[in-house]
Amino acid sequence: MPNIKSAKKRVKVTETKTLQNKMFKSAMKTSVKKYKAAIAEGNKELAEKTYLDAVGMVDRAVSKGIIHKNNAARKKSQYTKLLNGLA
Repeated sequence: MPNIKSAKKRVKVTETKTLQNKMFKSAMKTSVKKYKAAIAEGNKELAEKTYLDAVGMVDRAVSKGIIHKNNAARKKSQYTKLLNGLA
């Protein structure tokens, strides 16, 4: 346990930020699951709508520093390929 006041604050802030990051990452994964379920169904209209949501969540994760930009680029590329393969 930290003894110095600033170190104690850093522990509290880190715990808060970790929780926020987990919540956002979970929401991102949920939107991706919805997108992949729409692809599996073959529902193009729903897939296009959920695609925009999934890609938006990935972009927001990059801006918040939750995932790396190359990881996001790879994910978005994979999602686009899935959507284009549906047609």
